Amino acid sequence: MANTNQSAWNLPSRSVFDDPSSPYFLHHSDNPGLILVSQPLTGDNFASWSRAMRIALSVKNKLGFVDGSISKPAASEDTLLNAWIRNNNIVISWLLNSVSKDISASILFAESAKEIWTDLQDRFQQSNGPRIFQLRRDLITLRQDQDPVSVYFTKIKAIWEELNHFRPMCNCGKCSCGGVKNLETYFQMDYTMIFLMGLNDSFHHIRSQVLLLDPLPPISRVFALMVQEERQRSIGTQISVNASNQHMAFTIKNEEFSNPNSMSVPNRNMAFANKNDQTQSHLRSKPPPRFPRGRPFCTHCNIHGHTVETCYKIHGFPPGLKTRYKSGTKNYAALVNHGADQGYHSNQSESSPRLTLTKIKWNN
Repeated sequence: MANTNQSAWNLPSRSVFDDPSSPYFLHHSDNPGLILVSQPLTGDNFASWSRAMRIALSVKNKLGFVDGSISKPAASEDTLLNAWIRNNNIVISWLLNSVSKDISASILFAESAKEIWTDLQDRFQQSNGPRIFQLRRDLITLRQDQDPVSVYFTKIKAIWEELNHFRPMCNCGKCSCGGVKNLETYFQMDYTMIFLMGLNDSFHHIRSQVLLLDPLPPISRVFALMVQEERQRSIGTQISVNASNQHMAFTIKNEEFSNPNSMSVPNRNMAFANKNDQTQSHLRSKPPPRFPRGRPFCTHCNIHGHTVETCYKIHGFPPGLKTRYKSGTKNYAALVNHGADQGYHSNQSESSPRLTLTKIKWNN
């Protein structure tokens, strides 16, 4: 019974189609139109492109089809051979989608994904010398300029990582003299020096402090220090700008209140218009003047302060009055109103006896 179960687990049909850990397993998302990398191969970016393709193929568990670790099965194993052909064609489709149109035309008729990968390596990996020269020149001439520290560091890191890909490194772990570790430390120091060289002169103070440290901190620590310095400067600049704006606004407002003549022409016009609007609104809201009750009114000359019985225009002016005030003038009206107001204030009620002086009495 145990042998039967073991033999059933080792059946090619189960290991190929049902086991997700098998390189022959195809997920429903593994279609020929899938694009694995964002930047296609154009010829001069083979190092970065091959790195991205290896990562993507390892995630899909198909890296063995390009490095040759998964060889083509024998013709006698029909089920396994068909699964290999399907997976090989899927990887070929992914490679065709990840290169430029000019390059894809030259690898279209290849029989296996390994053949395509080897052809691309032979054609584009041989031009390491000019690419290394270009990367080193870009790394030395790169400056921060107007970029933030994070953007400047990202540019340096992209160039450094690609340049580091061309350096021969020993990763076997068998070296006991520590030479590999010292070489790695030297490369990290060189990385930090290049980053500090490209910074703006405004960071010279903190840059000098970093260079005095022995040993130099790693590049990640130096980058964090520069970002904190930049953030602190931006906060201080913002606070000083806000304080300057508040001080300027307070000074202008104080000058306008203390010396209205010092206001600018638009401000004075606006203040005058606002004041005029307030005055007009006050006048419109103010009720018309009302005379006290019982104030006498002359229907002959239409003037308050006397009646028809005492009107000088009807009964005549007293002697000496005609020579000083003429009838119908403003002085006459003011005199009549002044006398009438005095008579009114001295007699509070209309029922009180009022002294009247006729022409006959005056002549007597």
